[in-house]
Amino acid sequence: GNPKMDNKPKSKISASRKLSLKVGLPTLAIEDLEKEKQDREEEKNRYLIEKHPPLQLSGLSLAELQNLCKQLYAKIDVADEERYNYEDKVNKHNKDINELKLKVQDLGGKFKKPALRKVRVSADEMMRALLGSKHKGSMDLRANLKSVKKEDIKQEKVLTTEVGDWRKNVEAMSGMEGRKKMFDAAGGGQ
Repeated sequence: GNPKMDNKPKSKISASRKLSLKVGLPTLAIEDLEKEKQDREEEKNRYLIEKHPPLQLSGLSLAELQNLCKQLYAKIDVADEERYNYEDKVNKHNKDINELKLKVQDLGGKFKKPALRKVRVSADEMMRALLGSKHKGSMDLRANLKSVKKEDIKQEKVLTTEVGDWRKNVEAMSGMEGRKKMFDAAGGGQ
């Protein structure tokens, strides 16, 4: 029957097995973490015993104790030097990791561009910013505009009023007679 049930692939694991895995996996993970922690502690203790055996202070003379102190100070210096070198390596690697992350971001194009502010700048201010002290005088953008004489405007108005409604002039201007009138009006037949 049901078409929705037919489309689902059947699980190869039974429900009871799934349940036992859900219950058993967290306990296994906890046991693994505890074992790992114990292994680290054992490794640490083994390293300390190997590098620094327990001190035998009983029965030592003053000169021997002083000699032992000098040896311990030398070991401390070596350990501090190693620690410093390891810290420096870690810092260098962290810096390299951050630089590589930035490169990956740049290559991936996921870098978010900051929102830009709207700024109103006049042409003079823009030229001063671009050219600095070389910019002299002001830019008057209106001076570059084409000047229009009032007579030209009046002539255009007269032409538009003469034409008027084109439907009235269609019959008068039709045929050769109309074209002759237009030619004469334009000043062509002088």
